Amino acid sequence: MKAKLIVGGAMMTLLAVSPYLAEACTNLIAAKGATTDGSVMMTYSADSHNLFGFLHHSKAGKHAKGEMREIREWDTNKPLGSIPEAPETYNVIGNMNEHQVVIGESTWGGHDELTDTTGQAIMDYGSLIYVALERSKTAREALDIMTDLVDKYGYASSGESFTIADKDEVWVLEMIGKGAEKGAVWVAVRIPDNAICGHANEPRIRKVNFKDKENVRHSKDVISFARKRGYFSGKDEDFSFADAYSTHDAGTRRGCDGRVWTYFRRFNNDADKYFSWVNYDSNEPMPLYILPDRKVSLADMQESMRDLFQDTPYDMTQDIGAGPYHVPYRWRPMEYEVDGKKYCMERAIATQQTGWSYVSQSRNWLPDPVGGVLWFGTDDTNTSVYMPIYCGVTEVPVELQEGDINTLDMNSNFWVNNIVANQAYYRYDQMIPAIRKVQQNLEQGFQAERPEFENQLKLVCADKDKATAMVNAEAARVAAKATKDYRDLAGYLFVKHMDGNVKKTDDEGNFLKSEYGIPVYPTFPGYDKKYYENIVKETGDHFLIKE
Repeated sequence: MKAKLIVGGAMMTLLAVSPYLAEACTNLIAAKGATTDGSVMMTYSADSHNLFGFLHHSKAGKHAKGEMREIREWDTNKPLGSIPEAPETYNVIGNMNEHQVVIGESTWGGHDELTDTTGQAIMDYGSLIYVALERSKTAREALDIMTDLVDKYGYASSGESFTIADKDEVWVLEMIGKGAEKGAVWVAVRIPDNAICGHANEPRIRKVNFKDKENVRHSKDVISFARKRGYFSGKDEDFSFADAYSTHDAGTRRGCDGRVWTYFRRFNNDADKYFSWVNYDSNEPMPLYILPDRKVSLADMQESMRDLFQDTPYDMTQDIGAGPYHVPYRWRPMEYEVDGKKYCMERAIATQQTGWSYVSQSRNWLPDPVGGVLWFGTDDTNTSVYMPIYCGVTEVPVELQEGDINTLDMNSNFWVNNIVANQAYYRYDQMIPAIRKVQQNLEQGFQAERPEFENQLKLVCADKDKATAMVNAEAARVAAKATKDYRDLAGYLFVKHMDGNVKKTDDEGNFLKSEYGIPVYPTFPGYDKKYYENIVKETGDHFLIKE
């Protein structure tokens, strides 16, 4: 394959190899009673090594009887079929619709034999998300639509967990296909208003009260099908969806549930006890949700998405793999073998292969055009900037439009974020302070501007055209600013750290010059002590300076 580079209209060709790796995503959840402002918040990172980070949009519309909607598999773009279009569809920007409904997901696979073998299934997990957003006004409506669709048209994906939120409540839906039978088995749980929750490529719904019709929903055969396939043989009240339809080995607990655990421990002082489950030292599962010791803010959720297992036994900056610049990242594959034993790389919430992510806010005390905000970012959550995109946006800013994973475009938010992040992956502790400064200035500025902007937006909400024009202009402004500032940051990092040196700057980041206008000589930071010690351990006296 060839990669193209676009810079100021010029183009050059680079050799590139871009292997595909299945998605591995993270959802973090905070119900309205668990947040500082009463909003329902959830996060989603779309993590794939072959996914371009852009802002999805499907416009609202009225549809004639007999009109069909094409379904294409989200991962591959393969045509799966068509379903009747709804009489009316709603505006969708990213993973939020104009009624403040938000849906995210994480894939866990489950039993291989339950992947559809009929050849007739139409609805894959991605299409379920976007069709439901186009047709629902509440989370419960979205849940009904998604489960009805797989009953009617079959389920074309493997095991999946969905987060379905609106301005009042949030649900977790877990689903898997039935192999040679049409449809899917599933269970859904409403997360209590005072709780936080999460899922990350592991099914997490275990024992539930099936008599609680208000807070638990399920397919009629969720237990009987498990019995028929030999996945479960106990009493109905002991049924666990997660344990019947998937397995939980040391790798999945550490690489998947570990991400939920590190979120829980931020807000609950007792959550460290669940480390024994994550670390495969105990078979007592971590609960689906917990009650936080303190309320969760928007900034907390954004920071949680940047988690790299700091200050935990899985902290990746503390072992030799971090190198001399204490890099908290590891390249794929995640497993390797030494002397016949298998070992792993950590899988943190923040990861290099993220295409895009968001932190959503759905707020029931505000009109929909004001209440629904998708704080959207592209590339690695640790280094990207979350930009406020309101749920009524109908024009995708040029910096957030779809692009090509093999074509570098310096006007694209995804690409400038990648350039910043990829420089830091090699000299992390030297570059991350400058990245944090620009990142925080942007995000704190965007957040500080919200009250005034939203007060103005409330004044025009009754006029849909004016409100739409206003949120479109705001999205364009913040996307342009975030992209420009990161493009400047990418150049600054390159100039400051070129050739392994560090050029001297003042407190504002300006490069220093002598009294005669000559650049001040750079410093040579070299490597950390452990790096030098390991050289000597490996080479003995090979580099010894003889006396």
